[in-house]
Amino acid sequence: MKIEDDVVGSVVNRLRRAEGQLGGVIRMLQDGRDCKDVVTQLAAVSRALDKAGFAIIAAGLEQCIDAGEEGRPDRAQMEKLFLSLA
Repeated sequence: MKIEDDVVGSVVNRLRRAEGQLGGVIRMLQDGRDCKDVVTQLAAVSRALDKAGFAIIAAGLEQCIDAGEEGRPDRAQMEKLFLSLA
C-alpha cells in the first residue's frame, strides 16, 4: 500500500510535533516538574501518536473501500470515526 504524499506529510508533521512534546516531557522529568503536569503532557503525546496512527489507517482503508456512486470516501470523516472509537 502506498500512502498519498499529502497524508504522509500530515502524519510526519504530527509525529514531529509529538517528538517535540516527548522531548518536553523528558525535560520536565529531569527538572523535577509536578507529576500532574508531566502526566498531562504525556497524555498529549499519546493522543498525537494515536491521531497519526489513525490517519494512516484511514488512508489505507480509503484505498481498500469502494466508494460507489458518491466518489471517494471522505478521509477526514473516516479519521474522525476512528478517533471516536479510541
